[in-house]
Amino acid sequence: MENKLKILQPMKYWWFYFVISLTVIIPGSFSLIRYGLKPSIDFTGGTVIVWEVIAGEDQLREIAKNNDIEIRGITSKGTIWTISTPPLNRDVYQAYKLEIEGVKELSFDTVGPVLGSELIRKTLFAIALAASLILIYVAYRFKSIKFGVSAILAMLHDSLVLLGVFSLLGHFMGVEVDTLFVTALLTILSFSVHDTIVVYDRIRELKKKYGYLDFEEIINRAVVETMGRSINNSLTIIFMLSAMYLLGGETTKWFIFALLVGTVSGTYSSTFTAAPLLIAWEKFGRRNPK
Repeated sequence: MENKLKILQPMKYWWFYFVISLTVIIPGSFSLIRYGLKPSIDFTGGTVIVWEVIAGEDQLREIAKNNDIEIRGITSKGTIWTISTPPLNRDVYQAYKLEIEGVKELSFDTVGPVLGSELIRKTLFAIALAASLILIYVAYRFKSIKFGVSAILAMLHDSLVLLGVFSLLGHFMGVEVDTLFVTALLTILSFSVHDTIVVYDRIRELKKKYGYLDFEEIINRAVVETMGRSINNSLTIIFMLSAMYLLGGETTKWFIFALLVGTVSGTYSSTFTAAPLLIAWEKFGRRNPK
């Protein structure tokens, strides 16, 4: 085992893992700055109508225009139509519906703009609060601020990957982010930190046992010893999410996809971002002693 650990040196080219991360993060960040995310009515406020009706898009748009209804988006899957508009009152909606023959209403949901803006504030507050508490906990648990900061940066890595992917999907495929996306984002952050703590805990144990070794060698050992567990654990989640994505319903499709992207990113970052950040911190600290 000792010889095996000496041969395997996954952190020898620790800087290369940052290059891989940047090749994923930079396009997504550019899209995020340039195009942003495409928010659903959960954030902007509005009405979503789902009908089962044999009709054409031009017909639905023309009748809506005649009733002074602005259509923000309209999609179909067979005879199922999903129409999004600014907030509609029931009277205007009923007038619109009566002019179309053979309509079967599947759902009619309205969210006010005040509720949408409040949701954005609460989401940002939840992420900031979670990041702060994780930073304090990890720094205290491992008796070093560099562990806490590195864990938060790895978590930020996963956030940027997920946000960037959905920014690109929103721009090119019209995919919207909703409350389920927020749920997926917060779930992935907790998953990422959990895996990172497993690696850090192993580093701490090996540091006590092999304190005479170089810090980079200790991290190498910790990564090798935890990598198999991390990959096996993540694969079970990835297989399950893949099945749900392929076989699940349309309403949860992008929620599952967000979890899938986050799981892959979190598995990578817990080993190949969180650990190299410690090495970079250590090397920078040696060159710039206080």
